[in-house]
Amino acid sequence: MPQPTTRLRKVPLAPELSLHLAADSAGLFDSAGGEFRSDEPPPFWAFVWAGGQALARFLLDHPETVASRRVLDLATGSGIAAIAAARAGAAEVGASDLDPRAVAQAAYNAAANGVTLSHSIERPEVLLAGDVFYTPTVAAEMTQRLRAARRDAAEVLVGDPGRGYFPERLFERIAEYAVPVPAALEEAETLVTGVWRMR
Repeated sequence: MPQPTTRLRKVPLAPELSLHLAADSAGLFDSAGGEFRSDEPPPFWAFVWAGGQALARFLLDHPETVASRRVLDLATGSGIAAIAAARAGAAEVGASDLDPRAVAQAAYNAAANGVTLSHSIERPEVLLAGDVFYTPTVAAEMTQRLRAARRDAAEVLVGDPGRGYFPERLFERIAEYAVPVPAALEEAETLVTGVWRMR
């Protein structure tokens, strides 16, 4: 599958960070000729999604949330939340994703911001997940993983812009942002996005 063309750009809600991103006019499936292919995940990592941006802004504004703690960013995509955690003073930050291209892109983006990421973290003290409730199957899997981490005493923070499968009953909202997003992805120019802590 051809890869989308990216260039280093400032993150709209967190302009102190820069990521290698596709153009605002690019769609998620443009590099696949506009078609979904089940044999390879779409390049979620080439875009900075609203949930990740909200988490990043929250962590940069509230560094005490992650300072000196072990942090894992699940479904990291571009790595935006992981990078923000590292910049906010986390002791160690891991970035994990089912797509190995996303983990590689997150490391590439981290280097552009002067931080490094690990592939995984044993028993994280803070678990981050941005924009992960977009299909029933993914939402169920993520909910199970997040609840397991919470039972293991991790603080669980999620960024979500009102995706249809977000289990709001399990969370309390601790912040809210109007996040600039590419209209080619979201059919809107901003999404009101919450940062949520798992109960």
